[in-house]
Amino acid sequence: MKKEELPQDESALKNFTREVCYVKNDAGEYETDLSKGWNVKKDALDNAWDDVRNRVEAARNAVSTGEKSPVYYFMELQLMDLPILAGYTGFWKMTIRRHMDPNVFNKLSEPKLMKYAKAFGVSMEELRNPK
Repeated sequence: MKKEELPQDESALKNFTREVCYVKNDAGEYETDLSKGWNVKKDALDNAWDDVRNRVEAARNAVSTGEKSPVYYFMELQLMDLPILAGYTGFWKMTIRRHMDPNVFNKLSEPKLMKYAKAFGVSMEELRNPK
């Protein structure tokens, strides 16, 4: 991409950062330049965040209907997966899957619940009763 073709579209991060890109100068040599953003990239990120919001809402509904425990909701809300949550809590992935069952979750001990609350950065009350 030539230096004068570098996109300078407004992005969601316009007040926080700019992206470093490699461009060709007039002599045909590569150099770095800063871009404010690119609409195509912005649209792709907006779509990705829409997917995240949909997954969080589906998890919220699964918890409110009693299909899943709050562990499932907070894992989605915090953009975690099983390996990441296992790393934070010290629980095996298989154990976390079991804890996503509301019947199993309701029988968890205080220390186990505290591990989840700490991993998700919420209080015990919020963990037991997500909004």
